[in-house]
Amino acid sequence: MAGDPYKELGVARGASQDEIKKAFRKLAKDLHPDKNPGDKAAEDRFKRITAAFDILGDKDKRAKFDRGEIDADGREQFRGFQGGGGGRGPGGNPFGQGGARGGFENIDLDEIFGGMFGGGARPGAGRSGFSARGQDVRATLEISLEDSISGATRRIQFSDGRTLDVAIPKGAGDGQTIRLKGQGAPGRGGENGDALIELKLEPHPVFTRDGADLTMDQPVPLYDAVLGGKVPVRTPEGTVSMTIPKGSSSGKILRLKGRGAFANGKRGDLLAKLMIVLPEGDEALDKLAQKARDAGPIRPFRD
Repeated sequence: MAGDPYKELGVARGASQDEIKKAFRKLAKDLHPDKNPGDKAAEDRFKRITAAFDILGDKDKRAKFDRGEIDADGREQFRGFQGGGGGRGPGGNPFGQGGARGGFENIDLDEIFGGMFGGGARPGAGRSGFSARGQDVRATLEISLEDSISGATRRIQFSDGRTLDVAIPKGAGDGQTIRLKGQGAPGRGGENGDALIELKLEPHPVFTRDGADLTMDQPVPLYDAVLGGKVPVRTPEGTVSMTIPKGSSSGKILRLKGRGAFANGKRGDLLAKLMIVLPEGDEALDKLAQKARDAGPIRPFRD
């Protein structure tokens, strides 16, 4: 994860675009790989300040970062929507020919350095005089509980309209990251970066997650609770029949094995909490209840 781009460049949040460019130019000249051959620390620092300038050097990106719409990695949050292919650029790249605004692609280092490193001198190295892998693109995709269990294909759309289809595997867990090789920002004389998609499960209107287990309230007719019977129960994969033991009370929890969510590659159970539902306008039940109360009331709590 990248650091605060303002701190990386050593500028104040109120700095002008010209001040930001000057700060980057000074740091880039000192840290450029051609000036520090074999220095891994300098190379890593150079990549960080380049990523910082990629955000702050672009007015639109800088404004989004300042508003909290993207983080220091340029990562946005997306909600998934169903879709198939058709959103990718030439060669399967979701960013099209122009490429994503990331890595070194939209920074003209020759212009900033004034050609001091002999830009483009090495074949295939790009205008900056060295080859670099494209920047990884990070995003968070919200998916439904049902999608995480059964698998699905969902599409994310970036702020500039570009789209990327994501295949969600069966048994996907909350927080799981899917790596899409070569679907990140284009490299400069090198390979494309990857797209790293973090999955987040949306809250569900019926089920509550507890690790891999799911809990829910299950309505049960009074007569089935008293006499026992079978009732339909909703699960993430459809409706099943569940047996209600004779004499069940509200609050009793019945477990459906292997009907829960996934966590750490293992599937949990579905825990159904029984909620007895009384019939309306049942005079026979009213008379029976009155007779039972007259005979001796049931006291759930003893003195």
